[in-house]
Amino acid sequence: MKYSYNKLVRDKIPENINSIKGKKCNYKILNDKEYLQELDKKIFEEAHEFIEEHSTQELADLMEVIFAIMKARNISMEDVENARKIKNSKKGDFNDKVYLIDVEQENIDEREEIEMKKEWRKST
Repeated sequence: MKYSYNKLVRDKIPENINSIKGKKCNYKILNDKEYLQELDKKIFEEAHEFIEEHSTQELADLMEVIFAIMKARNISMEDVENARKIKNSKKGDFNDKVYLIDVEQENIDEREEIEMKKEWRKST
């Protein structure tokens, strides 16, 4: 039986699979462009798994992908923290549990129209 995954996995996964009698995996090493594309897919996968389980292990997986993205894109923790602080000072954080229902306005806002049509919003 062959199971196809076609996804980015942690570095030791092939070794772990191949160490099991009766199992052999095929894999490749991605180039930088492919790696960044797969990290983008992986962050959604890990976010969905965290949403399903809300476990510390799934949160750790999500954070591991975030750390990999930061490293691949040369983004430091200091850069992220500075951006977070700036955004918090302008827009606030999530402590007050504010849930926006809708906004009524007279004119069409092109930026909002584009935002609302994003693929990931369609399931919400």
